[in-house]
Amino acid sequence: MTGGRMRIFLAMIILNTLVVVVYLVVNRFRKKKNSRSGIMRAAVMLLCPIVGPCFFLLAYLFYRLFLSAPVSLEDVIFSKERVRTFVHAEEDRERNIVPLEEAIEITNTDDLRDLMMNVVRGDIRNSLASISLALNSQDTETAHYAASVLQDALNDFRMNVQKQYQLVTEESDRQVVYAEALIEYMNQVLEQRVFTDMEQKDYVSIMDKVCEVLYEKGRERMTSSHYEAISLRLLETEDFENCQKWCERAEYQYPNTLATYTCQLKLYFNSGQKTRFFEVLDALKHSAVVIDSETLELIRAFL
Repeated sequence: MTGGRMRIFLAMIILNTLVVVVYLVVNRFRKKKNSRSGIMRAAVMLLCPIVGPCFFLLAYLFYRLFLSAPVSLEDVIFSKERVRTFVHAEEDRERNIVPLEEAIEITNTDDLRDLMMNVVRGDIRNSLASISLALNSQDTETAHYAASVLQDALNDFRMNVQKQYQLVTEESDRQVVYAEALIEYMNQVLEQRVFTDMEQKDYVSIMDKVCEVLYEKGRERMTSSHYEAISLRLLETEDFENCQKWCERAEYQYPNTLATYTCQLKLYFNSGQKTRFFEVLDALKHSAVVIDSETLELIRAFL
C-alpha cells in the first residue's frame, strides 16, 4: 500500500470514528431509553467503517420518507355496537345429512361404501355403535370393512384400558388424574354397548374399580357425571348392588341434581323396588330441580 492510499485509509478510519463519537454524544443527550441498542449500532459502525454508518443513515432516511407519515383514520369507525353476522346455511349439504343408522338402511351399495369411508376418516369412538350396524349389511364388502374398523377400534380400547388401568392402580401423585381420564375414556365406548355381554360386564367391573380409586383418593373431584356414568353402566349389566352403592353416594354428594334422581328412578324401576321408586319420584316432584323433557318422557315410560 502506497503512502497516499495509507493516508486515505487512515482518514476514513478517523472520520468513521468521529461519526461514531458524534452519534454516541447525540444519543446520550437525547436520553434514549433503549441505550443498549444505541451502543450496538455504534459498535457496528465502528467495526464496519463507512458501510455501517451509510447503512443506518439510509435506513433512517427511508423510514422518514416512507414510513413516518401519519395514518388517516377518517374511514375508520370506532363503535361499541356489536355487529351480528348472518351466515347462510348450506341447504344442499344439510338436505343430504341423515343419521348414520338411517343411511345404512336406505343407501345403495356405492353410496354406503362412500359413507363408511367418510365416517372412519374422523374420530370413530362416538360412532362405534353405528358402525356395528353395518355388520349386517347385505353388501359383503361394506360388512367386512365395518368389521375390520370395529375390531381395530376395540383392540385399541382394550390395549389403552390395560395400560391406563395399571397407572391408576399404582400409587403416584397423578393417580387421581389418571382415574378421571380413564373413566371418561371407558364410558365413551362402553355406553355404546359394542362388546359382547360378558366382555361388557368385565370392562364395567374395571370401570367400577377405577371409580372406587377416584372416590377414595379424590372424592371432591368426582362430578355428578361420574356418578351417573358408572351407575348407568352397572345398571345395564344388572349389577344392582353396586349400582345402588353409587346412587347412594351420588345422593349424599349431589342431592339436588337431576342425574341423581334419574339414576335412582332407573335403578328402582329395573330392580322392581316400586316403593323406593315412588318415594324418589315424589321427592323429585317436591324438589327445586328443573325436570327436562327427556326425564318427563322417562317418567311417562315407567308409569
